Amino acid sequence: VQLQASGGGLVQAGESTRLSCVASGSIPSGTILSFAEMTWFRQAPGKQTEMVASILKDGTTKYEDPLSDRFIISRDIARNTLYLQMSSLKPEDTAVYRCYARSSVSVWGRGTLVTVSS
Repeated sequence: VQLQASGGGLVQAGESTRLSCVASGSIPSGTILSFAEMTWFRQAPGKQTEMVASILKDGTTKYEDPLSDRFIISRDIARNTLYLQMSSLKPEDTAVYRCYARSSVSVWGRGTLVTVSS
């Protein structure tokens, strides 16, 4: 199984952007619903990796406070894709964002860099 994140780039503070994470390869049962949980993490320069948001198999979502005010995690099951809609971006949101899928095996995707300029 491979996870490929995309959608990063340079954005202005206050703007919005959406990240995508496409699952491909030997996905169990051919669907991301086979994953117990899918999560977005981020690592800002010089800081530790932190959880941003996750979505469980049943669709329940969890967020790292207070990001839930500005970020929305969602998925498109038909496209085997996980999304992260980010709004009102701040310079401190600058980070490499990575997706992660947990099941009987755990998979990390390559990150995508989001740079927010003030």
